[in-house]
Amino acid sequence: MAHDDDSHALDRAYEPSAGLSVAVSDPVQNPGLPPHRERMTDKDPKAMKAAVRTVYTLFYLSVAGSIWAVAAYMLFPIESGSLLAIRHNNLFIGLGIALALLSLGIGAIHWSKAIMSDKEFVEDRHPTRGRDTTREAAIQAFADANEESGFGRRTMIRNSLFAALVASIVPGVVLFRGLAPHPGSNPNDPLVGNPVALLSRTWWTQGERLARDPSGTPIRAADVTLGSAFQVMPESLYPLKHEDHGLYLNEKAKAIVLLMRLRPEELNEAEDRKDWSYDGIVAYSKVCTHVGCPVALYEQNTHHLLCPCHQSQFDVANHAAVIFGPAARPLPQLPITVDDEGYLIAQSDFTEPVGPSFWERH
Repeated sequence: MAHDDDSHALDRAYEPSAGLSVAVSDPVQNPGLPPHRERMTDKDPKAMKAAVRTVYTLFYLSVAGSIWAVAAYMLFPIESGSLLAIRHNNLFIGLGIALALLSLGIGAIHWSKAIMSDKEFVEDRHPTRGRDTTREAAIQAFADANEESGFGRRTMIRNSLFAALVASIVPGVVLFRGLAPHPGSNPNDPLVGNPVALLSRTWWTQGERLARDPSGTPIRAADVTLGSAFQVMPESLYPLKHEDHGLYLNEKAKAIVLLMRLRPEELNEAEDRKDWSYDGIVAYSKVCTHVGCPVALYEQNTHHLLCPCHQSQFDVANHAAVIFGPAARPLPQLPITVDDEGYLIAQSDFTEPVGPSFWERH
């Protein structure tokens, strides 16, 4: 019975006292929007006109920057290989593009801050069902946005904005088109303006010795140790370094090769390419087939080559096949052998175009 008495006492302790009420607070009231603060351009028509002039002036300044970037690309060519020309090319093209983008951005911000309507409004939630009234409301929203921004009425701002946007693309188009090498100015030369033909031929010819870069020293097969990797170029190309530096750089950029030695049993060679290597020594183009960056990192345990620009990986043991990354095809292989003196030589040029795969190929 003592247990029952304790239970009743506990129940009584948790019974609400007579006359006790629970207070419920009122919900938080919507404070509403703050008072609208008019800008100077809202109160003074002259200030509004000045703001409009500032915006379209900035947009036209952006157009001028884009045009200057293209002009600088032509006025300061880098084909000569001169360090000063390269410096001026980068400096003035960069200044032009910076002026174009900065003026476009500042003009857009000033337009939104000083000219577009800045009145606050509340958009009520509504069901997300597609109805005729919804479509009509969407059309009205576009019309209101056009009215508030002044896009339809302020033709100078609109036209200058279109001009700045179109012009801002032009420097990029010109610079990317310049990636295609041009060997000369002779209009009758079939190679001029034809990247496919240009990248289909390099300095390598039958019997050309492989030489170390940059010393130009020919390489004996016996000097290539297991697991080693050399950057090599055609031996006959080296003298041009001092005779015609521009031609030297252009041809070296296409003909540069990585030379590696694996155990012969580690190579998985196709039947038609078994004689392209010599005692486990293989040679592949160093120019990545993605966008042309130098493939420079070799991991001798896995036999993988890595392009540091976009992380494409190639398997040297399997004809430099792509195993990772955006590259679209394997690195072109240079067929090699040795001459009577034991020096490594090329059997021929590459049998396919070197470099990026975005050029059209036959």
